[in-house]
Amino acid sequence: MSPTHPMTSPETELGADDVAAIEALRADYERITAELGKVIVGQRSVIEQLAICLFAQGHALLMGVPGLAKTLLISKLAETMDLSFSRIQFTPDLMPMDITGTDILQQADTGRRDFEFVKGPLFANIVLADEINRAPSKTQAAMLEAMQEHRVTVVGRSYTLDEPFFVLATQNPIEQEGTYPLPEAQLDRFMFMIEVDYPSLEEEIEIGRSTTAGKPPVLDHIVDGTRVRALQELVRRIPVPEHIFEFAAVLVRRTRPRGDEAPDWLKRLVGWGAGPRAVQYLILGAKTRAALQGSYMVRLEDVVAVAEPVLMHRVITSFAAESEGTTSRQIVRRLVEELEQEG
Repeated sequence: MSPTHPMTSPETELGADDVAAIEALRADYERITAELGKVIVGQRSVIEQLAICLFAQGHALLMGVPGLAKTLLISKLAETMDLSFSRIQFTPDLMPMDITGTDILQQADTGRRDFEFVKGPLFANIVLADEINRAPSKTQAAMLEAMQEHRVTVVGRSYTLDEPFFVLATQNPIEQEGTYPLPEAQLDRFMFMIEVDYPSLEEEIEIGRSTTAGKPPVLDHIVDGTRVRALQELVRRIPVPEHIFEFAAVLVRRTRPRGDEAPDWLKRLVGWGAGPRAVQYLILGAKTRAALQGSYMVRLEDVVAVAEPVLMHRVITSFAAESEGTTSRQIVRRLVEELEQEG
């Protein structure tokens, strides 16, 4: 690794307007977190990762057992951002037109009949795709087009989706019967895999206390769609030192068991490593995290913080790893620690 480059003052890298915008973004993020805290107990790390995905124009895949308030968290996040929210429950009989919309024959006042396109639930700013692996591959493909192209195609015609557009998909790690596992190519479209874990004892007591007494509060709108799009453009202007690019690229290349950079211990534990899109998301995630914390430049700690959610679903473990109980999270964590120690 090359030595750390000297930090420069923010004014030499960013304009005065951008510096002020970063301060405003940090204040907005703190207000959003405070508003969510009125109805969501704990889950600060999950909230931060969701915010990073949203402002980096990425999508997220949540893994967690039922009952951890995933749906509530996303709906309330949309509420604080004054964004439209849609929830789709994926089932084996769900067809592409059920999520994209379809043409319906309508009769005008003149008596003439014409087909009119009726929008499906994908036409929202924040879309919760509940248990996405329960839908057949054809429906998953329609969702994939929407995530990648921000548009849907119905009967040969394309329709542009509303911006900003953010897909949050969930998977239940318990029940796998009758599911259609997402192929690696589709998993790679998600910027983050976010693991939602059980709350602590204190948090669970607070959940019982706060959710069983009256109606939940109505949250304030902190930002709207126009401001979200402006902030998405802002985070891409955050400067990145050259050694951060090198760190991200080397980290990703070490996940590939057939590459020369891969450590010996990894080669028997990993079947496939991450592709170049992982480098892009490491940098974008680090830029966004830096901005949310009011930093004017990406730091190494920002890349380290997003390494696990970016790489966990892109590092495909081998049978040897599964038989030993070694997870992709543990592999990524060890790679990061070794690379940090090398300096």
